[in-house]
Amino acid sequence: MQSSGIQRAQVGDLEIAYETFGDAGDPPVLLVMGLATQMIGWPDDFCAGLADRGHFVVRFDNRDIGLSTHLHAAGAPDIMAMFGGDVSTAAYGLTDLADDTIGLLDALGLDSVHLVGASMGGMIAQLVAVQAPERVRSLTSIMSTTGEAGVGAPAEVALPVLLAPAATDREGAIQRVINTYRVIGSPGFEFDEAALRDRAGLAFDRAHDPAGVARQLAAILTTHDRTPDLAKISVPTLVIHGSHDTLVDVSGGRATAAAIPGAELLVVDGMGHDLPRAVWPEITDRISALVARAG
Repeated sequence: MQSSGIQRAQVGDLEIAYETFGDAGDPPVLLVMGLATQMIGWPDDFCAGLADRGHFVVRFDNRDIGLSTHLHAAGAPDIMAMFGGDVSTAAYGLTDLADDTIGLLDALGLDSVHLVGASMGGMIAQLVAVQAPERVRSLTSIMSTTGEAGVGAPAEVALPVLLAPAATDREGAIQRVINTYRVIGSPGFEFDEAALRDRAGLAFDRAHDPAGVARQLAAILTTHDRTPDLAKISVPTLVIHGSHDTLVDVSGGRATAAAIPGAELLVVDGMGHDLPRAVWPEITDRISALVARAG
C-alpha cells in the first residue's frame, strides 16, 4: 500500500505535515505520535497494514517535530525548573496539541475519525476525545497514562536516557536513539537495531531540533490529571500497554482503562515503550475490531 507522500495543511498559524495511506472512502484512522518522535514512528508497514484492513490512515508530525512548524522563537524551556514546579517557561500545553489535531481534521475535511495515540500522542488523543467528543468515533490509547500523580511514572533507569544531552551530529543522534531504546524498548521481542538506525537517521535528516523536543516535554509537564475528564468519554475505547514499559509504567495504562467507562485493556507481555514488529498484527487487528464495533 503506497502512501500519498508528504502533504501540508494550514492549521491556524502552523503548517502541519501529514501523509495518508489507503482509500479516502474507508473509515478514517488518525495516528498521533508521542514525544520527540516524528510521524515515521508509525512505520510505513504498520500504516499499510491498517490500510489493508480497510482503513484510511493519516499520520502527521506534531508541532515542533519533523516537517511541521517549529516554534523557534519560543526558545528552550527550563526543564529542570519544571520538575521543581515552575512551569513559566512552557510555550504551550497538551491542550494546544489537541487543538492542532482537531484543526488538522478541519483542514482535511474529516468530520470525525477513529483516533489512535501513542505515549504523548495517547494523552493528546484522550484530550481530543474530551474536548471534541463529536469528532471521535473510537479511541485507542497506547503506552500512555492519565496524568495522575503516582501512575505511569518512569522507572529510575529510564530517567538518564530521557534527560541525556542532545546529540550534535547525525551519528550522535542515531546512537542516542539506540541507547534510549535499549533501555525503554521491548525486552520480550527482538531488538531490531538496523531498522531503528534507519529510522533515527531519517528523522535526523527530516529535522533535528532538540529545543522543539524540550518544548513538547514541557507541554507534558504542565498537564493536569485527566482522570475526571476521562470518565466522560463514551466512545468505544481500547487501551494497549506493554508489561515491561520502563518509560510509562503499565499502571498508566491500567489507570486509563479504569477511568474510561467500558474501555478494553490489552497488556502485551514483554512489550516496552515501543511498537515491536511482532505485535503489529495483533495491534492492527484489535484496532480494526474496535473500528468495526464503533460502526
